[in-house]
Amino acid sequence: MKRVGVIGAGSWGTALAIHAARAGHEVCLWSHNRAVVESINHDHFNARYLTDFKIPANVRATSSLVEAIDGAELVLLAAPSHATRELLVAIAAALHAETIVVSATKGIEIETGKRISQLVAEVVPAEIRPRFVCLSGPSFAREVVERHPTAVVAASADRDASQRVQAELSFDNLRIYTNDDVAGTELGGSVKNVMAIAAGMVAGLGYGSNSIAALITRGLAEMTRLAVREGAKLETLMGLAGLGDLVLTCTGSQSRNRFVGRELGKGRTLDAITAGLNEVAEGVKTTRAVKRLAERRGVDMPITNEVHAVLYEGKLASAAAAELMTRPLREESS
Repeated sequence: MKRVGVIGAGSWGTALAIHAARAGHEVCLWSHNRAVVESINHDHFNARYLTDFKIPANVRATSSLVEAIDGAELVLLAAPSHATRELLVAIAAALHAETIVVSATKGIEIETGKRISQLVAEVVPAEIRPRFVCLSGPSFAREVVERHPTAVVAASADRDASQRVQAELSFDNLRIYTNDDVAGTELGGSVKNVMAIAAGMVAGLGYGSNSIAALITRGLAEMTRLAVREGAKLETLMGLAGLGDLVLTCTGSQSRNRFVGRELGKGRTLDAITAGLNEVAEGVKTTRAVKRLAERRGVDMPITNEVHAVLYEGKLASAAAAELMTRPLREESS
C-alpha cells in the first residue's frame, strides 16, 4: 500500500483517486471547492463530478495542497494545464527527490509552449526535484470508474519511476505500458484535443465517416510533425498516447473537446458553449499554445490554424473546412 496524493478533483482526478483506492492505496484528493471536499469526506460522493459513483473509504479529501501531498510517494497532477504552474509553485517546497510526480494533465502552457514536465523542471529546485512520469492514453474517466478495460502509457526518462507507476496503478481494468518518450507522450495527449475540436466541427457541419476518417489521419500527421520536431519518437505517436488517444477523443461521445467543436459546427458561439460546460475542454486553450509553438518551430499545422481561426478569429466552421479542402495538392507523406 502506498500513499497517493491527487491534485484536482474533476472527473479525471476523481477517477484516478477511486482507481488508486481500489488498488489498495491510501489516497488524499485535493480540491479548491470546499463543497466537493465536504461531500467526499462526509458522503463518499463527489458533489460535482462523477456524482453517481461512490468513493471508497480510503479516499479522503482536503482543500490544503500541502496536506494532500504530505508523505505521498506518488503525486498525481490532474488539474487543468493552465493552473498547473501555480499549483506547482504552491507545492514545490513540500516535494522531495524520492517523490514521483505523475502528470495526468493533457495540455501545454499557452505563454511559453512548455509541457508539464518542463514546468516541473523549471519550478522545482534541482536539489528537491521529484522524478517525473507522464500518464496518458485513451481513457475517459467514467469508463475507467465503470471498470471498462483501458490501456494507457506511463512515460519517463527514469525507467524505475515509470515501472513503479506501472506496478502501483495497473489494477483490475487499467493496464499500463511504459516508454521513455516523455515529449511524445505529452504532446500526443495535448495536441489530440485540438484535433478533437476539429473532428467535432466536421460532425457539427453534418459530414459523415469519410470526413472524420480523413480528419483523424491528417490530424495524426500534424501531431507527429510537431512532436518529432520536439524530439519525440515516431512510434510513440503511433501508440496509445498518440493514435489511441486521438481516435478516442475524435469519435467518443464523452469527449468535451469534440462537443465544443460539434456545437461550433452547428453555429453556436464559443462563449455560449463553454458557459454550459461543467469542466474545462483543454483543447480550447491548447489550440493557442500549439499554434504558437508550431510557429516558433516552423511546423506546418493547417488543421490547428483553422481551429484557431474558428475559436479566436471569428471564422465560420464551414469556411475552415472549405479552406482545408482547397489547399494546394501535395504528396501524402509531405
